[in-house]
Amino acid sequence: MKKIFTFLNAIILILIVSSCSSTNKIAALKPEPSQNAVMAYNTTTSFVSMPLEISLKEIENQLNKSLNGLIYEDNVLEDDKTEMKIWKTAPIKLIEKDGKIESVLPLKIWAEFKYGTDFMGLNDTREIELNGTITLLSDVKLSNWKMNTTSSIESFNWSESPTILVAGRKVPITYIINPTLSIFKSKMAKKIDDAIEKSCDFKPYVLNVLQTMSTPFQTSAEFETWFKLNPIEVYVTDAVVQKSKISMDLGLKCSMQTMVGQQPSTSFNKDAISFKPVTKVPEKTTASIAAISTYESASRIITKNFQGKEFASGSRKIVVQKVDLWAKDGRMIIALDMTGSLNGTIYLSGIPNYNTITKEIYFEQMDYVLNTKGLLTKTANWLLQGVILKKIQENCRYSIKENLEEGKKRLAPYLNNYSPMKGVFVNGILNDFEFEKVELTNEAIIAFITTTGKMNVKIDGME
Repeated sequence: MKKIFTFLNAIILILIVSSCSSTNKIAALKPEPSQNAVMAYNTTTSFVSMPLEISLKEIENQLNKSLNGLIYEDNVLEDDKTEMKIWKTAPIKLIEKDGKIESVLPLKIWAEFKYGTDFMGLNDTREIELNGTITLLSDVKLSNWKMNTTSSIESFNWSESPTILVAGRKVPITYIINPTLSIFKSKMAKKIDDAIEKSCDFKPYVLNVLQTMSTPFQTSAEFETWFKLNPIEVYVTDAVVQKSKISMDLGLKCSMQTMVGQQPSTSFNKDAISFKPVTKVPEKTTASIAAISTYESASRIITKNFQGKEFASGSRKIVVQKVDLWAKDGRMIIALDMTGSLNGTIYLSGIPNYNTITKEIYFEQMDYVLNTKGLLTKTANWLLQGVILKKIQENCRYSIKENLEEGKKRLAPYLNNYSPMKGVFVNGILNDFEFEKVELTNEAIIAFITTTGKMNVKIDGME
């Protein structure tokens, strides 16, 4: 009997020693991730400054498309004893002259006029054809997005002096033609003004550009992210004619969205956009970019941070083998798979933030999840020490510099001679990014970054 008790005691002692020398194992309850809906984020109201340039050559092209062939006709002879038809014989030429537009219009004129008196029927009619050019000078304004001009005819230049053949002799009739042309001047100037207004209505072009810009486009197929712009108001300054172009400043008040998930619908409504004239448009342009990091990629990066590192307290130590991340109730869950004095998984929670200097996402207010903390109290109080947690926290960070550079790269094509429609070109630059906030979805960490820059729009070569 005594030998049996001795044997049992030996067994118990071995078990106790074995138990004391073995590694503690933990099996904390896993905090399940939140199932968030697709996230849409509205930035504060943005303002896009878009100086607009239109070359006189472009207006010249549009004007020549509008005025072709027969451009003036007067079929009534009795009112001023003259019938007249005028054709454009060559393209109209526009040049800038002291802040105004000078138009040179080549013409062919057919006229039938009545001369003599009505006394005893002593009168006759003659036909005449003339070739020459007229020169107009126009003041330029922009009203309701249409270019308005007030033109006046400066001069007539005939290829040869107007004459008719009477009794075998050429008789000058400039004294007859010119009074008629004086009446014609105001009519012809108005004809040019009407043609410029019709061919230089920029509102449809602006609306087409805004509709194109408002169509959501994908910024990342891998992360299913989309960018959407919602125009609110459009501003425009007075037009200025200088250096062979017409310049004006456009301003777009808008909201910008970055969305994760399925392609958002287009909500563009041209009738809801307000157009307002202003005296000045600010130069600043602001935009919001989303830097996307999936939990898988972030976990992989943070796991690398822990490679080859031990966290010790006295003779006890642990090594983190793997890190997993997910979101729960607005906080980040960090799961650490470890070996060493403790085997198993512990769970931390923290609030993501952004370091503007290192361009890194890190976690504030980091602490052990409650059920994990209870297990640690029983098995390894030493791991609860603040120094261990601080060391772990220092390694739970990762850079989004590459994400920012990728976002900037994806926007670059829209700022480098981008043409949303034929004859309209957008150019611009973006400055450095500034952090705004971090949002968590069920799929990714999204850091919202704002940037400023400049844009300009040039119209040249429209159909």
